[in-house]
Amino acid sequence: MSLGPDPRAVHPVPAHQRIVFLRNVVSAPNVEIGEYTYYDDPEAALLFGTRNILHHYAFLGDRLVIGRFCAIATGARFVMNGANHAMSGFSTFPFNIFGEGWEEGFELGSITAGLKGDTMVGNDVWIGADALILPGVRIGDGAIVAASSVVSRDVAPYSIVAGNPAAERRLRFEPRVIERLLALRWWDWPAEKVGRNLAAIRGADIDALEKAA
Repeated sequence: MSLGPDPRAVHPVPAHQRIVFLRNVVSAPNVEIGEYTYYDDPEAALLFGTRNILHHYAFLGDRLVIGRFCAIATGARFVMNGANHAMSGFSTFPFNIFGEGWEEGFELGSITAGLKGDTMVGNDVWIGADALILPGVRIGDGAIVAASSVVSRDVAPYSIVAGNPAAERRLRFEPRVIERLLALRWWDWPAEKVGRNLAAIRGADIDALEKAA
């Protein structure tokens, strides 16, 4: 039984250089990406770390964590807490970054007070083209984010969200099935086990998947 593509590959589909395994492309210290999660972009797939993850300043302490087996479409972007401006005073203008004396009196705490925490994306999540994920959001396992959505709040596992701001349209499966899927966590199986049970993973028979487990 084939073990599938090499999780260490940059281009797991050699004929299509637009597809990259992000774990092997992004090196920022505050970004963690699981195996087999890929990004598809015909023009700049290799630049995901700088073009699609915005304001990821490690010194602020926040992280972007993306699980395994996620599919991220062209133009999807993640905004980190570094994009925040101070909002405790009358002006939100970032005077300090321009220097020339404007940095005097600036307190980093005026920025960190507004941090929204880590941005967490679960496993087997599909994020559509040009979606925008805002800081501190948590997207559950198996969720789908529609193209051009702006995700400003948490997304439940196995839900479909769309719009600006993104709102839940429906659940992909019945709640009891979702509970069983979350308990199975097939994405944590070894590659060989995933390969042997692709029919059950691709299918919609929860009993069959549980039997495979």
